[in-house]
Amino acid sequence: MSKVRVTQVKSKNSATKKQEATLLTLGIRRIHQSVEIEMNPVYKGMVDKVLHLVKVEVIN
Repeated sequence: MSKVRVTQVKSKNSATKKQEATLLTLGIRRIHQSVEIEMNPVYKGMVDKVLHLVKVEVIN
């Protein structure tokens, strides 16, 4: 699987409770914080749910 960097770029104030919980599960707690994760179907689903709040970059 590929490794990706997920960075929060928008505030979670307008997000639903489930989307906030998804960000916390990914390990993102504040704007401009980044986490590197190994992309698998579970993480892909989580990122898809909060795609409007985050930026995703593929890491070589």
